[in-house]
Amino acid sequence: MNAVLIALLALPLLGAALTLAPATAFGPDRATQEKRALRFGALVTGLVLVLTVALAAGFDRAHASRMQAVTDTAWIPAIGVRFHLGVDGISLPLVVLTALLTLLCAVYSTRRLPDGPGVPSARVFVGLLLLLEVGMLATFVVLDLLLFFLAFEIVLIPMYFLIARWGSGAKVASANRFILYTLLGSAVMLLGFLLVGLKAGTFDMTALAAAHGHGLSHTTQVLAALAIGLGLAVKAPAWPLHSWLPDAHTSAPTVGSVLLAGVLLKMGTYGLVRVLLPVVPDGTATLAPYLGALAAVGVVYGSLACLALARQGSKGDLKRLIAYSSVGHMGFVLLGIASLTPVGVNGALFANVAHGLITGLLFFLVGALKDRYGTADLDTLAGATGAALYGRAPRIGALLAFAAVASLGLPGLAGFWGEVLAMFGAFDPAAGLSRPAFVTYMVLAGLGTLLTAAYLLIVVRRVCMGDPKQPAVVEGIADLRPYEAVSWTPLAALTLVAGLWPALLLGLSDPAVKHLLGGG
Repeated sequence: MNAVLIALLALPLLGAALTLAPATAFGPDRATQEKRALRFGALVTGLVLVLTVALAAGFDRAHASRMQAVTDTAWIPAIGVRFHLGVDGISLPLVVLTALLTLLCAVYSTRRLPDGPGVPSARVFVGLLLLLEVGMLATFVVLDLLLFFLAFEIVLIPMYFLIARWGSGAKVASANRFILYTLLGSAVMLLGFLLVGLKAGTFDMTALAAAHGHGLSHTTQVLAALAIGLGLAVKAPAWPLHSWLPDAHTSAPTVGSVLLAGVLLKMGTYGLVRVLLPVVPDGTATLAPYLGALAAVGVVYGSLACLALARQGSKGDLKRLIAYSSVGHMGFVLLGIASLTPVGVNGALFANVAHGLITGLLFFLVGALKDRYGTADLDTLAGATGAALYGRAPRIGALLAFAAVASLGLPGLAGFWGEVLAMFGAFDPAAGLSRPAFVTYMVLAGLGTLLTAAYLLIVVRRVCMGDPKQPAVVEGIADLRPYEAVSWTPLAALTLVAGLWPALLLGLSDPAVKHLLGGG
């Protein structure tokens, strides 16, 4: 299985090299090259998903807390960096989610490539998408702090160009803000990694987790937790370090928004669980109340921002609204992590996957509406009576309503379990944390769920309902197309499966979380 894990990284890396290399020929003319490059991207990402499914099938669920498919060899002996890979019950669901979303984006792009300047546009787009997949997958499987930093940074360049070259509106300014925020956060995070590695004498994440802070003074742990936490919180994103996110989502092409929300945000919260909780537990416990406070404020702030954008006359952009909703949803993830309890952390990991499925589907749907209407402005779409998607494009309208109720946490769908477990964790936090403070955070998060229901139901009313006989922005709106159905159906189906069968994910993560929190 370790060969399968290595192939997961090598295959998209080789595909990116082939598509980005100037000498690569995909056909005698530009049109043929574009089509073959897009099909090649779908083929490579499809093979990656097949390898991921094989990895999941061979994973020993009875020992989900143990690293499996391990490769561990010296890479840079001079500074003790090792090429160390492995997966456990925490990382495996995120690896599968990454491979799935990347494939769906590649399939979607074969028929709906975003407009971009330059020649050849498709080949560069596919190469950047594959390079992005390498960085995302590597982040979840590397077990060395410096390798983790390297993988964490690989995603920045392809995402920057996806936004700046294939985006819309103020795309260059949004891409600049994205990379400036994340690079500054990563620089601070690297300082924390170096502090831990030099003080502990190793950068190996499994050895550091097993030591569980032994050999690191309280001051060292607090400083390291602060530096690493700040860097990861930017990517999460935690309020008030979130301001890059709405602009990036508003300007990004559809597939860029799907991967940004579905995977890149998870890299920050995954790092908090994988690095902060087991490596510097005392420092994390010291900062946990502050993280919980920021998480609770983020839940309410994100919901209020969405409510303001959803109001009639506010000229709210639907992509921007979903971006702000991500700030609120990731607040639940951060609250669960801040509780330092197995229940809360399991809820955070579940919410990670659920948010990737649901928000990925929402961005696909909003991207389709923007393609059809030429705008994502809610007032323009809704007009005087509503956009009437139920009457004009009933399948898209039904999917949008489904994704909205899943996002607001309807029981039986994936969005419910993560938020409930995160609030349970806050209700009874780990020993040493202030229970009154965390109960207050839980109440604020509960208020956020009510506000979330309010703005999402407003969006459904304004976009899906209305009089189909009234003049539309564009006449003759097309309903669900075959390539859209192929790209979106897996996300809707998995949202339902995860909601009805939460043990599918919790059975994997629970042993691994208890192992990490207990000094594994």
